[in-house]
Amino acid sequence: MSKKKEEGASRRDFLKLASVSAPAAVAAATLTGTQAEAAEVVTGETRIQDTAHTRAYYDSARF
Repeated sequence: MSKKKEEGASRRDFLKLASVSAPAAVAAATLTGTQAEAAEVVTGETRIQDTAHTRAYYDSARF
């Protein structure tokens, strides 16, 4: 019996491509030269609301 050639990429072709493209993506990201900007820190406004549900969760999470 002969194996029929499947149309499209096989799993082996995908793994070959993935092993080559991941380092290439890292190299491209490091060579762009742009500098990352830190997000603005907001204090006190993003707290979890104090409800019965959150209190029950905190009580159940204690050891």
